[in-house]
Formats: sequence, C-alpha cells, structure tokens
Amino acid sequence: MLEIRRVVKTFKNAAGEFTVLKGVDLQIASGEFVSIVGKSGSGKSTLLNMMTGIDRPTSGQVIVNGQDLYTALDESQRSRWRGKNLGIVFQFFQLLPMLSLLENVMLPMDYAGVYDFDERPRRAMKLLEMVGVAEQASKLPLAVSTGQQQLAAIARALACDPPLIVADEPTGNLDSRTADVVIQIFERLVAEGKTIIMVTHNPSLTARTTRNIIISDGEIVDETIARALPLLNHRQMLQVTKRIQRRTYQPGQTILQRDEHVDTFFIIEQGEVEIVLQGRNRQDVTVARLGPAEYFGEVELIRGGKALAVVRAAPEAPVQLLTLPREEFLTLLEASPLTREAIGRIVQSRIEQNRSIDRRGKTWWPFKEIQKPE
Repeated sequence: MLEIRRVVKTFKNAAGEFTVLKGVDLQIASGEFVSIVGKSGSGKSTLLNMMTGIDRPTSGQVIVNGQDLYTALDESQRSRWRGKNLGIVFQFFQLLPMLSLLENVMLPMDYAGVYDFDERPRRAMKLLEMVGVAEQASKLPLAVSTGQQQLAAIARALACDPPLIVADEPTGNLDSRTADVVIQIFERLVAEGKTIIMVTHNPSLTARTTRNIIISDGEIVDETIARALPLLNHRQMLQVTKRIQRRTYQPGQTILQRDEHVDTFFIIEQGEVEIVLQGRNRQDVTVARLGPAEYFGEVELIRGGKALAVVRAAPEAPVQLLTLPREEFLTLLEASPLTREAIGRIVQSRIEQNRSIDRRGKTWWPFKEIQKPE
C-alpha cells in the first residue's frame, strides 16, 4: 500500500538548514493498522505530510498504492489523487463550521466528483449512521460535542471510499470512552480491508494496532529492536538500530556450538532458531524454538562463559539475526538501568534454575524462560 524510499526532508530558513527526515525507508502493507509514535520534533507530522502528498520531500520517493506521488504527479494531479484515494482525520476535526455534519461529509464527494449527485446525501447519511451520529446530521459542528465532531470527521474521511486512512492524533482531544469508540471504528475498517496509519502518543492505542513504528530524530527505529528491548528510550533504540549487524543462516545451519565462546548478543528478526541439547543416548534433542523479537546469548555475555547449548537455524527456512557485540551490549545495559534490571532478573532466574535442576541430575537449558515482549 505504501512504500517510502530514502526520503529526506530539509527545511531552510534564516538560521540555515534543518533536516527533519534523514533517509526514511518504510513499507506498509494493505490492510495493516499502523501506529506511529515519537516525541515532539521527531518528524512524525513531516512524515505524514510526505505520505499524504501535502509536502514534497527534498529527495526520495513516496509510492502509495502503486502511484509515485512526486515523480509522476504535479500539484493539481496530487490533489485529485488525494481526494479519491486518501482519507485524513485531523486532531482538531477541521469541519467547516457553516456546513451541517451531513454537508461536511458530502463535501469530499463534490470536490472529487464521485457518486451521482442524488446519491451523495444518502451515502453521507449512511456513513454518519456507521459512526453513530446520524441523529446529529442536520446540526452545525459547534452544536455537537467534540466527540461527535470527530466521529463526523471520520465519516468525512470515508466519503470517497479511500483505501488508505491517515489519522493525526485522532483521539488527542477526546475522553477515554469516545477515544475507544474511534479505535473500534478503525478496527472494524481494517477488518473490512482498509489500511490505517495513526499518529498517537497514547500507549493504550498503540497496543491495539498491528504494528508500532517509532521515529526518533528523523529516523525510523528498527521494529525488531523496539519489540525485543521495549524498556529502552527511543533515542537508545535508534542507537542500537544504527549499531546492529545482520547475519543470515540457512536452514539447519549452526549458529552457536556448545562450549563455544560467546561474544555476541543475538536478536531474531525473521525465522526461528532451535535450541539443541544432547540427550542420554547422545542424540540431539530440540528443547525449544525461539522466534522473531526473541533473543539469546545474554546469559553468557553477562556472566561470562561458553555456550550451554547448540543453537541452529530451524530446518524450514533461513533465519535472519540482528547482532550486537559484547562491549556494545554491556554499554547498552549501563545506559538503560531498566533494561539491565529486567535482563538481569532473567539471567539470575536461569542460573538458579540451572543449579536446582543440576542437583536433581537433570539437563537444564537456559533459554526456556525467554518470552516474547508484550
């Protein structure tokens, strides 16, 4: 649905140049419900302006539903494209105050020239019914609540049946109950095949989207890093994103041998790995599998020592790993006490479990406590 390729946006003023977006790459598939988060000044609004064709990038490409917005279209063509293919929901509603809610919803159909003239009011009313404010259709925006204004704004965004909806802090001015209604509508639209991109600061809303994209200082944080190490702050996540290296292992290929010196922290980006121990008959026994955003190697890096099990790529498909050298991993723990404490608790529990199980003469493996972050 959306592909952003190496987008850079630089603003110039009397003080000089300021680069807001620094080579952003991003892909969003059709039917996804995506949240974008970041601190003020991180580049969220500028990124939205690139997606919607409102502002032109200094360099790079923005391709929406197969259409290159800036290379292939001029300003007027982009406006017509936006009217038919894109719905925008603003934080402050942006309803025209002199038009009723019904007329506000009809307006995009008039501008885009879609649907027959007699059909437009019927469609607008149907959309207002869908969002639950049909009874207010004849009222002016100032005569209804802020929540009802936002619901009408969502109906307006859907007027031309666009495949892509972009929402900029759509619940920022709403109470929690109305905000929940808005998100329920978005979830229903996604289930019907719409693609929704939502900027928000609300963690309870990001938990309900299918993807959470973090932008920091004009750059996109690696999503696997954000999921695997959620207690880092955004700037620390970005630092790790810049320092990681990728390694690909073919199906069944060994990543770590038992008793091998470990000097790397591993995070799984794609595929799965198997943790393998030698059974009583000296046969390999797969004791667990780890998948995307799970990690291994932290026990040996923190406590020192050699690998306690064989780790290999699962036989079905290649596995792609993100790797961080020991020194940088330990530096990261020092910079993030919360992350250090969380991983430290995991390491300690595994070591205690190891001692307990060893006393009973059973085999222990140190990875089974690893859980995918919520």
